[in-house]
Amino acid sequence: MPAHPPETSLPSLDVLQQRLGHGFRDPALLECALTHLSYVQDFPQARPGNQRLEFLGDSVLQFILTEALFRLYPEEREGPLSKRRSILAQGRFLTLLARELALDTALRLGQSEEQTGGRQRASILEDALEAVIGAIYLDSDLETVRRVVLGWYGPLPDRLAVLLAEDNPKGRLQELLQAAHGDHSLCYKTVHTEGAPHEREYEVEVYLNDKLLGAGRGSSKKLAEESAARAALAARPNG
Repeated sequence: MPAHPPETSLPSLDVLQQRLGHGFRDPALLECALTHLSYVQDFPQARPGNQRLEFLGDSVLQFILTEALFRLYPEEREGPLSKRRSILAQGRFLTLLARELALDTALRLGQSEEQTGGRQRASILEDALEAVIGAIYLDSDLETVRRVVLGWYGPLPDRLAVLLAEDNPKGRLQELLQAAHGDHSLCYKTVHTEGAPHEREYEVEVYLNDKLLGAGRGSSKKLAEESAARAALAARPNG
């Protein structure tokens, strides 16, 4: 295994910075945010992995969303506000945002992660997005990172309307089918598991009796089951 990463291992980050909506004064921060631990394990002389930036970015994101929701819904109590924040910060949605921004194309992964699909692994994309948020904060200030992050989300009421409708896909699927098929007709089966113990990803299929309705993946069995239920709902004739 080479001691140094190959010169062509990372594409230009100029296009990514345009998509992010932030030009880095210190591009090394963005490079670090995109560096998975597996890359550092393959190339020990590379920059540190993104775990510390992910830790910082998670807190910055929580504050940005908390403040935005506090101002947006002045009459709501802390319970509903917390629910909205949780939905906007959940891993499934952060993974979607990461893919919208095409972070997957710029990740720095070790050989093993690259070969086992790490570039599309939800947990890696979620962590990378939070690390990028931390990197933007360190590269600028709170006002800048707030503007950039809320720009990714777009109007929060619109995002929430979609996400709240999708928040309980297993329950929605059960409601649609139980009248005709009974309460115990649905079955979720874990068909594949991959990744290191701290970055496990599950693949789950949902069946109506013996009929496959949909399949999904997630960083936990619960999330994978929800993903499978969404796939089943999307495949129904009426959506």
